[in-house]
Amino acid sequence: MSIESALLPVGELVAAVDGFLAASPAARAWDVETAFDWTAADAGRLTEGQRSAVQFVTFIEDHLPGYFEVYQRCFPVNDSVELPAFVHNRELYHFTVRWALEEDTHARALARYQVASGIAERSALRGELAVEGRKPFDLPYEHPVQFFAYALVQEKATQLYYHQLRDVCGDPVLAAVLSRLARDEARHFSFMADVVGRYLRVQGDAAVAPIRDVIAGFRMPLADTLRGYWRWALRIAEVADYDHTEAYEHLLKVIDRAVDARSDRVDELARFIGQCRALA
Repeated sequence: MSIESALLPVGELVAAVDGFLAASPAARAWDVETAFDWTAADAGRLTEGQRSAVQFVTFIEDHLPGYFEVYQRCFPVNDSVELPAFVHNRELYHFTVRWALEEDTHARALARYQVASGIAERSALRGELAVEGRKPFDLPYEHPVQFFAYALVQEKATQLYYHQLRDVCGDPVLAAVLSRLARDEARHFSFMADVVGRYLRVQGDAAVAPIRDVIAGFRMPLADTLRGYWRWALRIAEVADYDHTEAYEHLLKVIDRAVDARSDRVDELARFIGQCRALA
């Protein structure tokens, strides 16, 4: 099976993209330069763990070019795909470029905070981010729903983390930044949840096994490439009482809303996700 052969009907995708864009009017947009009082940023108000958490999530957000490239490669908008797939991918592109713009803004906001607050010097930070940013990133999936199920969990996990770090950090400027980021991640999650739900309603059990495979092998971005990832990850989990598997419960809710009556496969998927959550 190819990704192209299992795409959501374009009308379903258009409805999801239209919904996301309607929830993201220009009037709600924000920019790094004017949204915060950078002169008041002060990393002296943070614990060492909180400073480390900011550095870690900056690496994650700054890897946006690699993440965006995956979508360009797997949902191409060129003559490598048949016309119906191109139409689907072109509609998805309306979301993807907006998503990328917002995630790039997150990367810039976190880097700006590091410099303004005294955590990092700008040129040194640029070099550190480049070392990690140029490393390859991939999502080796075969079914299109897997890209959205993966992003669903990742976006919700990131939103939860920003909320929890905001609640414990001592710098109001960082708290304001994290609130903005969490709000955006919530909208991104809603889009992914909408698309995953549509796959389940349209394709039924055919979408269940691919989603199960995503959870079975789930790892947050850069887990396989960032130097000292697991040391960083354990530390940030302690700083904000964070557990990315909390996002699995939100996937379960999406599944329950999408199916009128659970099949054996859906029941098995729900049990599996619950077990993964319990083992974490």
